[in-house]
Amino acid sequence: MNRFYSSLITPLYEGVDHDDLCVATYLIGTAKDEEPLLKTVSMGIEQTTGSWIDVPAETDEMRSKYCAKVLSLYEVPDYENQHILDHNVGKEDLRFYVARIGYPVENIDNNIPLLFGTIMGNITAMSYLRILDIDFPEKFVKKFQGPKFGIEGIRKVLGVEGRPLLNNMIKPCTGYTPDVGAKLFYEAAAGGVDIIKDDELLGGDREFNKLEDRVKMNMDAAKRADAVKGETTMYCVNITDEISRLKDNAYRAIDAGANGLLVDTFCIGLSALRMLAEDPKINVPIMSHLTFGSSWTVSQYQGISSFVLTKLTRLCGADMILLEPPYGKFDILFSKYIKNVTACNSKLYDIKQAMPFLGGGVIPGMVPRIMDDIGPDCLLGVGAGIHGHPMGPQAGAKAFRTAIDAEMAGISLRKAAESSKELQAAIDKWGIYEEGSLKDLYAL
Repeated sequence: MNRFYSSLITPLYEGVDHDDLCVATYLIGTAKDEEPLLKTVSMGIEQTTGSWIDVPAETDEMRSKYCAKVLSLYEVPDYENQHILDHNVGKEDLRFYVARIGYPVENIDNNIPLLFGTIMGNITAMSYLRILDIDFPEKFVKKFQGPKFGIEGIRKVLGVEGRPLLNNMIKPCTGYTPDVGAKLFYEAAAGGVDIIKDDELLGGDREFNKLEDRVKMNMDAAKRADAVKGETTMYCVNITDEISRLKDNAYRAIDAGANGLLVDTFCIGLSALRMLAEDPKINVPIMSHLTFGSSWTVSQYQGISSFVLTKLTRLCGADMILLEPPYGKFDILFSKYIKNVTACNSKLYDIKQAMPFLGGGVIPGMVPRIMDDIGPDCLLGVGAGIHGHPMGPQAGAKAFRTAIDAEMAGISLRKAAESSKELQAAIDKWGIYEEGSLKDLYAL
């Protein structure tokens, strides 16, 4: 019997123990005359027990326990007849399949690098191969702590229930000194921002802006702003650095008073995020920025879906996960955005929910649409929409808080702006999402 067609490698879905398999779903493109099952089985063998030719030690017993299992293979459209295929697909045309391959948990248990090496590994050198999803069994997930705080914990720290949270990224992104940053921090916090973060481009120690200096100055600014507004401000300091310096950066930031951390997850790696999140000495929420991650996701035929990366980021312990919303300067599909929100807040065994953190050209005129689509359990990530407000950053923050309060009360933005000069100025400058396209606001 041809080993590629053995039921050891191509079993029925109903014939396997689902709790023993991480199941990857792939989009695969092939030349017209390539045999799809042969290609898919070859992928599974390549990523588990075998190679391009039989080797004596790869026994049936080994394959039964450790080889990948091709659980399903669907061509789109679903051809059954060779004549119809020949009529519809030209000699130079591609055929596309969705394949589901199960990888034994025992092969990759509790090891994120090996998960990547197995499910994505050598086969990502192929043209037209994209990872659409990974289904994780409870057996695999139970080794992960996930977020320490999650949505409920962050709300408890801030003392805020019910409404969306407001985040600000200090702008300019980098190149400023701690005293300049602290002035901007105070203005945004006093205006009503709940969480302020460093930009993703200002990580660790910089000659012009030392980590501990900016933490101390910004937390002093937070204390002064909190006294004015009667609320708590969280500061997520960017500790992104070489992996060997990450924990030291985190400890120094917390010792200096930081009550939150930020990491550029796909620059440091998911395992590094997990290392920080599962360290009992790191007792503050962690915010995850997706910078560089989009390079893995942007091609429709290669790489990996952003949905998978969001799910993995939550699994590895991020309390807040930056997502690209479709309303602003990025062009992510609405359906993919909703899937990513779901990856943050839907049930994932016993893993806590992560807060969806929406950033990329967010303005007050988007607040009703955002809340209508996903509800109040979100963090609005605003940079220039606060610091670029015509009346300054404090007014920019007030405009957002007015917009949030109005939507919570069922009042239109136009109506709310009648008694808020800050919101009216924001609307005059940037508009309202439902009243027309805002894409002309952005150069990207």
